[in-house]
Amino acid sequence: MCGISGIVSLNGNPVSAQEVRRMCAALSHRGPDDEGFYLGSTAALGMRRLSIIDLVTGAQPVRNEDGSIWVVFNGEIYNFADLRRDLSGRGHAFYTATDTETIVHLYEEYAEGCVERLRGMFAFALWDERRKTLLLARDRLGIKPLYYAEVGGRLVFASELKAILELPEIQRTINWRSAAHVFSFLTTPPSESIIEGVRKLEPGCLLIASAGRPTRLQRYWDVSFRPETGTSEETFVERVRGLLSESVRLHTISDVPVGAFLSGGLDSSAVVATMSRLASGPVRTFSVGFGESAFDETSHAREVARRFGTEHREVILGPEVADCLEDLAWHLDEPFGDSSAIPTYMVSKLASEHVKVVLSGDGGDELFAGYDRYVVEARERRYEALPGAARRVLRAVGAALPEGMRGRRLLQHVSLSGADRYLDAAALFRHQEQSRLFRPEVLERMAGYDPWSWPREVLGRTDGGWLAALQYLDLKAYLPLDILTKVDRMSMAHSLEVRVPLLDHRLVELAATIPPELRLLGGSTKHIFKKALRGILPDAIIDRRKHGFAIPLGGWFRGPLRHAVRDILLSDTARRRGIFDDACIERLLRRHQRGRGLDLHIWTLLSFELWCRAFLDRRRPAHAWARRPARRPNLSGAARARSGRLPSGPAS
Repeated sequence: MCGISGIVSLNGNPVSAQEVRRMCAALSHRGPDDEGFYLGSTAALGMRRLSIIDLVTGAQPVRNEDGSIWVVFNGEIYNFADLRRDLSGRGHAFYTATDTETIVHLYEEYAEGCVERLRGMFAFALWDERRKTLLLARDRLGIKPLYYAEVGGRLVFASELKAILELPEIQRTINWRSAAHVFSFLTTPPSESIIEGVRKLEPGCLLIASAGRPTRLQRYWDVSFRPETGTSEETFVERVRGLLSESVRLHTISDVPVGAFLSGGLDSSAVVATMSRLASGPVRTFSVGFGESAFDETSHAREVARRFGTEHREVILGPEVADCLEDLAWHLDEPFGDSSAIPTYMVSKLASEHVKVVLSGDGGDELFAGYDRYVVEARERRYEALPGAARRVLRAVGAALPEGMRGRRLLQHVSLSGADRYLDAAALFRHQEQSRLFRPEVLERMAGYDPWSWPREVLGRTDGGWLAALQYLDLKAYLPLDILTKVDRMSMAHSLEVRVPLLDHRLVELAATIPPELRLLGGSTKHIFKKALRGILPDAIIDRRKHGFAIPLGGWFRGPLRHAVRDILLSDTARRRGIFDDACIERLLRRHQRGRGLDLHIWTLLSFELWCRAFLDRRRPAHAWARRPARRPNLSGAARARSGRLPSGPAS
C-alpha cells in the first residue's frame, strides 16, 4: 500500500523533482516505510511505500529490463504469482519479488490491456519513456483513489487531493457543483473533486496522456446484471462459497501480519470465519463500539470472536472523539457527510498498533442486496399506481405545511415517482432545502447543475429490473464515493492497509448473475449469501436485523457537543465565508435540539466548515502533517481500548 504522485509535461517543458518530492511529503502517512522517485526528460513519478509484499527488494518506482517503462503503484495484485510465472515463460526477467513488477511486463505484452489481467485493488501510473505516454489506471470497484488535473501544459496526479494542492498552479477554488452534490448525497461526484479543475479517475477506467494528443479516458470494465436462469439455488450457494474462500485466501497473502475488522455483522463475520478456517493460528480481530447500548454491536462481534477463537480487541467511543475532528477533516481530503468516518478512524488506529493489514467485509450489501432500502423500494413501488392528479395534491399539501412539521417530507416523497422517489429518500438536503441553506450568491454559482441528473442516468442504464438498477447505482456511487473512500482515508491516516475480499471482481461478476428473486426473497435480504453461510456462522448472526454503522451523534450534538457545534457553525470564521444562511443554520440547530433527527445534516455542515479551515485557510493539524515514520498513537483520551484473546468455542 502506498501513496503515488507525479507530473507529466504535455508541452515538452522539463519537470521539477522538488515538486514531486513535495507532493510525496503530503502523502507520508500512506507510506512511512520508504520513498522513491523517477525523473525523466518530461515526467517525474514519486511514491511513498507501506511495505507489505517483498520487504527487501520491492522499492518503487519499478522498471522493465531496459528502463524504458516505469511504474508507481498503490494497492495489491492478488494473482501476481500466476502472472509472474506466465510472464517469465514469455521471456521477461524479474529483478524484484514484488507484485508491482508484473505491471510493467504486462504492459510490454498487452499495452493498455494489461489492466484486464489484474486481480486486485490498485491505482497506478505507468510512464512509457519511448512513447512519452502516461497511463493512469484505477481498479474496477474504486477501492484505491486517484486524483488528477490538467493545468498549464502539465498533467498532475496523486493518491490524495492534498498532494495536488501542493502545486502552486492549482487554485484552491471550490467546485460548487461538487458542493451541491455533497449536500445532496454526502460526497463529491464520481469524476469531480471539491476543488475546481481537479478530477477523480473513475473506477474501472484508464487515462492515457501524451504530448500533442488529447488526453483520453477509457472504461475497461463494468458490471453487468445478467440473471442466470435455470441454475439452482444450491449451485449459486456452492459457487459463492468457493469464490469467497478463494478470494479470502488470496487477500491474506502478505509478508506482514494480517488481521480483520469485525463488526459482528454478516459480512465481516463471513470474512473472519473464512480466515479462521484458512489460518494456522488465531486471527487478530478489531471492533469498535459505543457507550450507548442502542448503537453498540460489540456483543455480536464478541460472539463471533469466541466462535472462531480470534485474538480480539475493541475500542469503545464516547463524545471525546470530537478531539480528532480536525484530523479527520485533513485526512478525508474533501467534505464528507458520512459520520461513520469517526469510528472507522478509531478502529483503524487500534488495528494499526498490532498489524499492518486488515481484511474488511465491505461490499456484501451491494453485491447480494443487503440494504433495507431495497426492501423499502419494493414496498413503495405501489405508489406508482397513484394518478398524476393525486400526486399534485399531495405535493401541494406537503408544500403548504410549515418547514420541519412532521409529515411534510413524507407527503412530498410519495408524490414523486420512479427514480425521483428513490433518490428523494437518499437525499440529505433536497432542492428547495438547499435554496434556503445557501446564500443567493452561492446558489447563483450552482445554477444549472442538478446533482440528481447523474444518479437518474445510472438508474436507467441496466435492463435487469428495478433491483439490479438500485444495486448498480450503489456499486457506482455509494460504494466507491462513500464506503471505500471512508475506509481508504481513515485507515491510511494510520498507515494501515485494508483489503476487501468481497469486492474481488470475480465474486462481483458472479453475484450479478444471481436472479433478483434469489437476492431479495420476499422481505429477506441477501438470501443466497445467507444460505451460503448457514452452518458456518451462528444462526443468530445470520438472522439478526441489519444494524448499519450508525453512531450516537444526535445525543452528542444535543448534549456534550452542543456548544462546540454552535461555536464552529456560527463562528465569525464560518460567517465570513458567506456560504450558508445563518438563520437557516440557527433553525436547523433549534429543530435538532427539539428532537428532530438532523444529526447527519449538522455533521455534513461541520465537515464542510472543517474542510474549509484545513484546505482553504490552510490550518493544518500539526500531528496530521508529514509524518515520517507514521505515528502509532495510544488510545488514551478519545477512547478506551479492550484487548485480549477470547475463549474459543460457542458463545455463552
